[in-house]
Amino acid sequence: MITQEQLKETFERKLALRRYLDIDSKKIQVEEEELRTHVPDFWEHPKEAQAQMKKIKDIQAWIDGYEEIDKTVNELQLAWDFLKEGLVEESEIDALYADAITKIENLELRNMLRREEDKLGVVLKINSGAGGTESQDWASMLMRMYLRWCESHGYKTSIANLLEGDEAGIKSCTINVEGDFAYGYLKSENGVHRLVRVSPYNAQGKRMTSFASVFVTPLVDDTIEVKVDLALLSWDTFRSGGAGGQNVNKVESGVRLRYQFTDPYTGEQEEILIENTETRDQPKNKENAMRQLRSILYDKELQHRLQEQAKIEAGKMKIEWGSQIRSYVFDDRRVKDHRTNYQTSDVNGVMDGDLDAFIKAYLMEFAATEE
Repeated sequence: MITQEQLKETFERKLALRRYLDIDSKKIQVEEEELRTHVPDFWEHPKEAQAQMKKIKDIQAWIDGYEEIDKTVNELQLAWDFLKEGLVEESEIDALYADAITKIENLELRNMLRREEDKLGVVLKINSGAGGTESQDWASMLMRMYLRWCESHGYKTSIANLLEGDEAGIKSCTINVEGDFAYGYLKSENGVHRLVRVSPYNAQGKRMTSFASVFVTPLVDDTIEVKVDLALLSWDTFRSGGAGGQNVNKVESGVRLRYQFTDPYTGEQEEILIENTETRDQPKNKENAMRQLRSILYDKELQHRLQEQAKIEAGKMKIEWGSQIRSYVFDDRRVKDHRTNYQTSDVNGVMDGDLDAFIKAYLMEFAATEE
């Protein structure tokens, strides 16, 4: 049973959120932005119109989130008053309190995602490390984990490219994740992930260690301006592989994009290579590959900005095989994040996509340094 002090603290957190989010100003802002949609020629410019509607939707989401909290906390207060009259059970009070705290924490967490790129979708790439089949199997397990997390949070996902393993698992995959604040949450996953388990691929039943790297970049949308020099771009086409079907190995629908990039800050040159086999439609695959290129170029600019900020640079983890961000030790029933020291024994839950506690711990510790 909760205490009077816990009830008071819940009210204080609700009021603090109203101040932090400036809900009253956001309500006025929504009204002003909606007035802009009432002009007669509003839909004659679809791209600008859609951007305006998204802007309204984004502001309204903060208002709706707060009003849901306000409603839940008021119900909690009412139930508390009824408890004295014996009209509700203590278990009902506890359930309402837990619901209120969850909603408050979720909105507080989202409020920490203030950087421009946090609100974007994600290009999430997984590469298996050295170790053959074992590491390739681990990479496929991570792919499943992230797809499950995305599904549970209502994010739309598509596999842009998939390179299957020699015997099992995958060598690499690229997943596009679309939805509000996907990058803000999943940026915590950028790094090397280490698995320790008794390998099903080892005849002696030995405990083995495998690695896979996860690279997370913002998925740019039409509101982000990224300059692509078409003179530095070239295309190849190839036949997509697959399990079978009429078009497999007959139509060159797969595309390979090569972009000769020169870093404007360091002068270093590199070739950016992107393959896309997402659909059987070559023009669509080209469009998707171009979107990934814009995302990569945007991320390179972001990384430069981050490197200019000493506070962030001091807290960054290098993506190296010797500096994993998280360890998954199956036989010890333990998953531990080495940056925050948060750990859990619910290995099955984590592998089924329950990553919220890890994401929250990361943002609580590092989001403030990104301001």
